[in-house]
Amino acid sequence: MNPIFLSQKNEFLQGFFTSLIPYAGKSQTKITDNLGPIKVEEAIELVLYTMPELKEFLFDFSEPYKIDLEKFMTHNFYFNVPVEKFAHITGRSLAGFKRDFQKTFSTSPRQWLQDKRLTEAHYQIESNHKKPSEIYLDLGFESLPHFSFAFKKMFGYPPTKLTLKKPI
Repeated sequence: MNPIFLSQKNEFLQGFFTSLIPYAGKSQTKITDNLGPIKVEEAIELVLYTMPELKEFLFDFSEPYKIDLEKFMTHNFYFNVPVEKFAHITGRSLAGFKRDFQKTFSTSPRQWLQDKRLTEAHYQIESNHKKPSEIYLDLGFESLPHFSFAFKKMFGYPPTKLTLKKPI
């Protein structure tokens, strides 16, 4: 397909554009509300007649572009944004996001986010010797008490227990 298809000589398209000149050239003869949609429909029909291969491109409404959910979430889980925002960013409705998320991760978005953030927190505290107060905000938690409560609930001990271990 030639990307500059309008430069190709085509009597139908030339005729169409020529027919627009009286409307565009004189300010007192504007396209009326009734004639505008007819001209748009005519333009679409002529383009499709001239280049039928554009039909799939122009009229494929089957599924909008969606970002790879697993890859996106794995790289962005630590951002403290609502699930609705994650849905929007990945090109999904909230219901579609939750459905795709369940298929991909076999759990709900909220549960996965919390588990992933807490697992990362455990790693940061244990391996990188970070203090809970240094990392809780970076991992999407809004308060240190909430972070500590969730950490203890998941692992069975508070995050401070890991900070008491001395590096060798």
